[in-house]
Amino acid sequence: MKAIVNGKIILPGEILEGQALLFDEKIVGIVPASEIGDAEVIDAAGGFVSPGLIDIHIHGYLGEDTSDGSEEGLLKMAEGIAQNGVTAWLPTTMTVSYDELRRAFDAVRKLSKRENNPKGAQMLGVNAEGPFINPSKKGAQAVEHIRPADANFLIENSDIIRLFTIAPEMPGALDCIREVTQKTNLRVSMGHTAANYEEAKAGIEAGVRHATHLFNAMTPLNHRDPGVVGAALADDRVMTEMIADTFHISADLFGLVAKVKGDNLILITDCTRAGGLADGVYTLGGQPIYVKGIECRLKDGTIAGSVLRLNNAVRNVRAHTNLPLEQIVRMASLNPARAIGVADRKGSLEKGKDADIILTDPDFQVQRTIIGGETVYQK
Repeated sequence: MKAIVNGKIILPGEILEGQALLFDEKIVGIVPASEIGDAEVIDAAGGFVSPGLIDIHIHGYLGEDTSDGSEEGLLKMAEGIAQNGVTAWLPTTMTVSYDELRRAFDAVRKLSKRENNPKGAQMLGVNAEGPFINPSKKGAQAVEHIRPADANFLIENSDIIRLFTIAPEMPGALDCIREVTQKTNLRVSMGHTAANYEEAKAGIEAGVRHATHLFNAMTPLNHRDPGVVGAALADDRVMTEMIADTFHISADLFGLVAKVKGDNLILITDCTRAGGLADGVYTLGGQPIYVKGIECRLKDGTIAGSVLRLNNAVRNVRAHTNLPLEQIVRMASLNPARAIGVADRKGSLEKGKDADIILTDPDFQVQRTIIGGETVYQK
């Protein structure tokens, strides 16, 4: 048994002080600091004791990319993002060929077994961002690999895909959404889409329950045609992703979106292989991207993912809103866990859940990452 003391414990609805968090492989409970018995003591040094963060939309990190299909690359990413407080994630593919997608899926299948990835963030499955998107809203996706909606491909890989993006206005998309949601537990996200409001609503009625990086690569909110943004904001059945890097979305909107979506808002990174590296030229989906500061762009200026770290997304929302920290942390832990159906074991420091815990300083910089009760990173 281990006990974390001298920390501010972040729970879904409050932050506790003067208490100790007890855990082994699972969370055992919270007790007064004077009642930890002979447990091994971990000193939080006055910082925060937070549930591990869950990034359900991240393509790459430290020079690696999910779509490469490299087991070594995925392990490198898993260990790297654990240093940012991420304890679980969905390696995210791009619009690439079916052969490349299958290789990536196979690699994640193998590494989702904890014994094959003991030192890094746990892989909970795959987020397939495409290839069933609208070419007019492709963003940094490769147009030559865009395909018509294909329910069979999704169903064949439904053991590993947890979330996928589709443009609901494209031919065959609604039938695909209906078939996949009837036959699997896959979560359907609308994104890279030129749908109008009515087409987006039709997608939601067919089974869409998620919106890929809200505002980006979708029709905007207009007072006469609310677009995909309006449909996603207005419908409580739809959870929305937000890239809170202050570049993809104005920081002035963070609080407004949070007010509208509440616990249906999820912080993601949409990070590329340039994450954690210096400015320069990298690739995304086979295309060169140019990285300068927090900006990643194609040669023509199109925004191409990010270099955001998920703990910094929490910091950014905290810096630009008056939201309580426990609500912001939920956006990066419990809310994504709910979205992909793992909230019974992930996403909060509640008794019986996996002991996925991070210790941070007062500025939410990660000092230690614990996954399944074992420390995988310590600063």
